[in-house]
Amino acid sequence: MVRNPVRKPRAGPANAEPGARYPQGMSAEKPSGRFRRMLERLSSSQEDLESEELREDTQASGCTRISECSDRQIVRVAGTLRTVTLRPRAGVPALEAELFDGTAPLDVVWLGRRSIVGIEPGRKLIASGRISMSHGRRVLFNPKYEIRPLGQE
Repeated sequence: MVRNPVRKPRAGPANAEPGARYPQGMSAEKPSGRFRRMLERLSSSQEDLESEELREDTQASGCTRISECSDRQIVRVAGTLRTVTLRPRAGVPALEAELFDGTAPLDVVWLGRRSIVGIEPGRKLIASGRISMSHGRRVLFNPKYEIRPLGQE
């Protein structure tokens, strides 16, 4: 005659018993900070992860977040160029690029330029100048800019 011993359910966050012991950093209530961050990173989209990285880069470089910029404010912003297009304005060539820092987009426009060496999609840069609003979007005309070296990307 073989007896099947009755197994008690294993103690863990899903079926916590009073006084149960957990590995260091784990509790029955909620996952630990490091474990929670790992779960968030695994469940986040690639775009969310890139935005978070851009926000951290902006903060580390001491620049203003684009979402915090207001009309006619002199700013220094950092981010990655998403798009670069040649679009004439009033018959004058204008190189337009969309800068994104993880919080909001900013249109950067160089009037009278058809191209600028190094200004290409995916490139990180720091731009400074006076923000203006055009058709509900933030725009920075003829900014001073620093192209980030490829080694820092």
